Amino acid sequence: MAGTLTRWDPFAELSELRTRFDRIYDGLTGGTERSWVPAIDVARENGNLIVRADVPGIKPEEVKIEVEDDILTVSGEHEETTEAKEKEYVRRERRYGSFRRSMVLPTGVDAKQIKATTHDGVVEVTIPLPKDIKKETVTITPTAA
Repeated sequence: MAGTLTRWDPFAELSELRTRFDRIYDGLTGGTERSWVPAIDVARENGNLIVRADVPGIKPEEVKIEVEDDILTVSGEHEETTEAKEKEYVRRERRYGSFRRSMVLPTGVDAKQIKATTHDGVVEVTIPLPKDIKKETVTITPTAA
């Protein structure tokens, strides 16, 4: 009897476990407090570091971008302002609540030159990379104690 070989994906089970924990957490908080983390892509393009964060349904004024101690933080808060009282919802999965993502910037970045735009639910942060970074190799030789 010929059998079918099925590839085991251990992360698929972790995803199911996370979904179960999320449901338990929503039950404990009454489902009123929701947080989520936007997906982020980072790329080098034309001497810049480009950070793209998915923030669908979030208005530009709800997004806050800060740089402190060479750490870029994209954060914000979104509240649902409309609700149809006459409809009975069986399930509501649209995102609302607060979000926050941080990443370390390369040494020498001038925070005042950073620009950000939004388009089609994506925040794009353009970070000019410094041109005069000297790469230095340091060799450390251990000594006997």
